[in-house]
Amino acid sequence: MASPAPQNPPNAPARRDAVATQAALIQAAISEFSRNGFAGARVDEIARTAGVNKQLVYHYFNSKQGLYLVALESVYSEIREKEKQLSLEALEPLEAMSQLVAFSFDYLAEHPEFIALLTDENRNRASHILESNVLRKMHSPFIDMLDATLKQGVARGVFRGDIDALNLYISIAGISYFFFSNNHTLSAIFGKSLGSRAALAQRRRHVIEFALNALRP
Repeated sequence: MASPAPQNPPNAPARRDAVATQAALIQAAISEFSRNGFAGARVDEIARTAGVNKQLVYHYFNSKQGLYLVALESVYSEIREKEKQLSLEALEPLEAMSQLVAFSFDYLAEHPEFIALLTDENRNRASHILESNVLRKMHSPFIDMLDATLKQGVARGVFRGDIDALNLYISIAGISYFFFSNNHTLSAIFGKSLGSRAALAQRRRHVIEFALNALRP
């Protein structure tokens, strides 16, 4: 006689519902906060988008600020995980650096919500990030990868030896971030659609070549 199928614990569905509800609220919060900033975002709208009762926001996250912090932690955690997945050890230094710069550009191109949240948090002088132990301890592996790639390139004679990894990280992030955060105003000022597929491809090539040329001896 066959053994009976294992039964889920009585509270398993409730746990699954709680996880799904929190995930839905976090995604709705990311969308709402990226559109309207922390000050302008409405808890009612977040709950409506998630399809749950507004009181569940306070049940799971205590407050609007609590939900905002979790939303920030979520977007930062995603980019950090993707950074960790970059396997560049087997590549030549120039190719590895090209991949790193391309990743930074592509991630911003694909995640406008990340740019919007960072812009709003900078407007608020990183006041929420400073209150999050998780975010302040979330070290970027990107810096370590840059440093290792730089050292390998210096050893092989293809990179200069006076480049600091942190400053390079800021420069790489900056030239891509500015392009996306100011895309509408730049397009209007120069009378060119800088958000088009062709413009993005051209800018991507430029950013990679610009970085690599700055690193050559």
